[in-house]
Amino acid sequence: MTAIWLKILPYIAALLIGAVGAWMWQANSYGKIIADSNASYQADLTSIANAGAAQARQALEKQQIAEQALADLDQKNQKEKTDGLAENEKLRLAAADSARRLRIAGSCRSGGGNVSGTTSASGLGNASTVELSAAAGSTVFDIRAGIIADQAALKALQSYVMSVCR
Repeated sequence: MTAIWLKILPYIAALLIGAVGAWMWQANSYGKIIADSNASYQADLTSIANAGAAQARQALEKQQIAEQALADLDQKNQKEKTDGLAENEKLRLAAADSARRLRIAGSCRSGGGNVSGTTSASGLGNASTVELSAAAGSTVFDIRAGIIADQAALKALQSYVMSVCR
């Protein structure tokens, strides 16, 4: 029986050596596949990270352009509002110094509205002017300043919507 084992032993040894060799070859092959897969994964991650960084830069540039456009619009509209209010104040001071007078042109129909026919004929007449008192003139300039501010705000909003929000 020992003789049979001695004859079979080289075959068993060859079989074991072949199995170990095949196992090592397969492990090396799997290692290469895993390494290639890892390299591909890292390349994909790098590509995704670079694309994300590019998108972030583009978004930041767009935001900065929009902020600059908004600042320019704000500056322009603020200047127009300031100029309008300065002109209103100049007119207010001229009226207060009696350099200019604030008058309102108007006409009254005889027999119409709250004015009687006799008052209309002997009073104001048609297409005449009415000079306002200092207090009434000041109120008119206050109202005009509010209108200037409201129109400037409306124009600023319209400019914002047309330029920035597109």
